[in-house]
Amino acid sequence: MKNSSELTLEQIESHLKKRFEESGGLLNLSNLPHPSMLKDMDKACERIVSAIQNKEKITIIGDYDVDGITSTALMILFFEEINYPIKWIIPNRFKDGYGLSVNIVSKIKGTDLAITVDNGISAIQAAELCKKEGIELIITDHHLLSPEIPKAYAIINQKQKECPFPYFDICGAQIAWYLIASLKNALNIKIDLISYLEFVSIAIIADMMPLQHINRAMVQAGMKSLSKSTKPSIRAFLEFYQKEELSSEDIAFFFAPILNSAGRMDDASNAVEFLSSTNIYDANKRLERLIEFNALRKTTEHKLMHQVMQQVKPDDNVIIVSGRDWHEGVVGIVAARVAQTCQKPSIVLSENTEKMLKGSGRSFGECDLFGIIDNCRDHLEKFGGHQAAIGLSLHKDKLEIFRSEVQKLYKSNVIVNEIQDPEIIGELKFDQIGFALINLIKKYEPYGYGNPVPKFVSKNVEIIQLDTMGKEEEHMRFVFMQEGIIMHGVKFKAKKTLNIGQKVTLLYTINENNYRGKKTQQLIIKKIV
Repeated sequence: MKNSSELTLEQIESHLKKRFEESGGLLNLSNLPHPSMLKDMDKACERIVSAIQNKEKITIIGDYDVDGITSTALMILFFEEINYPIKWIIPNRFKDGYGLSVNIVSKIKGTDLAITVDNGISAIQAAELCKKEGIELIITDHHLLSPEIPKAYAIINQKQKECPFPYFDICGAQIAWYLIASLKNALNIKIDLISYLEFVSIAIIADMMPLQHINRAMVQAGMKSLSKSTKPSIRAFLEFYQKEELSSEDIAFFFAPILNSAGRMDDASNAVEFLSSTNIYDANKRLERLIEFNALRKTTEHKLMHQVMQQVKPDDNVIIVSGRDWHEGVVGIVAARVAQTCQKPSIVLSENTEKMLKGSGRSFGECDLFGIIDNCRDHLEKFGGHQAAIGLSLHKDKLEIFRSEVQKLYKSNVIVNEIQDPEIIGELKFDQIGFALINLIKKYEPYGYGNPVPKFVSKNVEIIQLDTMGKEEEHMRFVFMQEGIIMHGVKFKAKKTLNIGQKVTLLYTINENNYRGKKTQQLIIKKIV
């Protein structure tokens, strides 16, 4: 950590700029790779064009998370724009399971061409059944490949070894966007590809893709378009939350959870219908329903979190807990909360009546959770995901050996890369905090996974005022002083264990607070020592 007297604006900018050097620098839309660089893109595009020309029945198969929801909505909007009728289906988490499955194939009989978005790369059996039913299959996915891949007419996935696409970490909605861009060229039509980036930017942030290389460029363009969007769903959201524009934090903490709640608590089709609303009345009614789902999700999550934490074994390197009939729709988000609370990778599993455990895992720090669990495939029935998030199922009698093997693999340090917290830039004094620093931080937005909001440390800070805030007084508002300079700050989910007059060290991010037209600096406190 640098001495406060040494930390200048130039050094802060140098630190932030280094994040992008290894990923090709600060790119813009003109730097995007051509769609043809994705393996099988041209082949898939030709087949879809042929289906359109021959008036074949096309079905889009999505997924129930934000990436799958937005990918499906993108395809719906595109086919509506070219006035070609299609069908679409989103698997129900509780009845159908994940992605393209045997159960889903039985629901799309009569389809000539099926196109998956954000799923399908692990659908071995379902792909075979498609072939038997005379359904030609195009898979578009971004997840890691299993040793065996499905047999399909075309597979677009940047993680295939033979794929020359230069960026490894992109999401399903980005591949759907690339497919739309390719079809635009093949059909020689005029559509506004920038407006499609609105949904893509939401998916990139929600699916925790690193906000670097083309991801950053697409999010920047998409978020700029979101503020002036004409889509009824976006207008409804902005009006409900009284916002003129969306930030990456708005998407991560408000929009994405609302979209996700439909699939967690009921059926993700509700979220697809909201995004693809054609008028503001429908959009508002559908948004109301999503908000109700999200409220129910919060209540269910809170109850389950309490049950899960009672089972946590503090000595485990990877937290693995299971319970009878835990709500499958929230185990993933609870796993994420457990990971943050315990600061360890966490897996939460629900047992059903068939003695099967099904659940989700979330990583912490630089741990490659997918890599660890990938080495335990022999104990699992189903498994998929990426480094930061996984889904899995296994028989209950395999749980203990699975748990034991996971702990051993973690300890082997082969797949765990411990690094210093990259979010801490260094030490600041209050007299260094101003709009010049805030504007510099804004220059490297959007922040998120892969480009975290920069954190700073200030020492020998006096608390001169503190108050609780929030409905349940669960947050704290502070006034701090250092060497005569006053600074306001807030800490979320904080317990009142501090006193006025106390000298502390702060770990924080800096944010611009705009209240009634007056702009001030505010510290978002992460830790007080």
